[in-house]
Amino acid sequence: MLSAQQRLRRVEGRHNPLVKQLRLAFSRAEPTESGDCAIEGLRILEEAIRSGLRFSAVFFRESAQDRAERLLPQIGAQVETLLLPDKLFDSLVPSESPQGVAALVRFKQFSLDDLVERLHVGPIVVIAGLQDPGNLGTILRSAEAFGSAGAVLGEGTVSPFNSKVIRASAGSVFRLPMVHGQAHGPANSGRVKLEEISQKLRAQGVRQFATSSHKGTPLDQTDLKAAAAIFFGNEGAGLSREVMAKMDETIAIPHTTQVESLNAGVAASIVLYEAARQRKNALSC
Repeated sequence: MLSAQQRLRRVEGRHNPLVKQLRLAFSRAEPTESGDCAIEGLRILEEAIRSGLRFSAVFFRESAQDRAERLLPQIGAQVETLLLPDKLFDSLVPSESPQGVAALVRFKQFSLDDLVERLHVGPIVVIAGLQDPGNLGTILRSAEAFGSAGAVLGEGTVSPFNSKVIRASAGSVFRLPMVHGQAHGPANSGRVKLEEISQKLRAQGVRQFATSSHKGTPLDQTDLKAAAAIFFGNEGAGLSREVMAKMDETIAIPHTTQVESLNAGVAASIVLYEAARQRKNALSC
């Protein structure tokens, strides 16, 4: 069996096919045509390994090749492992302070039906037009922590493959079932259409909730125990009128009048915690 150092193949050229794939995957923040997504950082790669993702290639910065001893024993021998000069590695990854390791991986694929089948676990989270990577990562992390059935990413939403989303999710993006479209360009026009999702959920008998900063049923008076989908909108504009018109109920999170609104990630976390609390209490009765 080859040692971790023996498995490393030195590559100097930026035109190497795997190097080009890594650059493309990072720059687009979307899967490549072969289905690979780019991730970076020691802890992120360890989360990907723990989550059972399939690795296509692993890249090490020359000055950080000692990390191969820690990572490669956990990665199949058939996976390509490349050692890159520091300057080349740094030109590929988006981080301002690279940790010296990156990879091309395959995310697991899910359909809306997969999420509906998991509604016994918790609500489906539907995200519309959320642009801040930190907010999306926080919501995905809270969705996993509080037992969501999964997440649907609607049009206008930042890519879940964005490196900042992946970091903010602390690995939850690897494990939480997600439904999303691929999108290229700032408009993210290729994301899932919310009106179509709403229609499909209604056909399945799933109750749909919107969230609001000001008006609606107070969160502690909202029944979130049954099969539900909770919609979270854009940081500033919220949900569109068209989507709001399709909702069964609007949830309001009571807070002091001095605060105009809550951060989208914080608001979603509070609602998801309350849904988990209600389900736990219902099961214990």
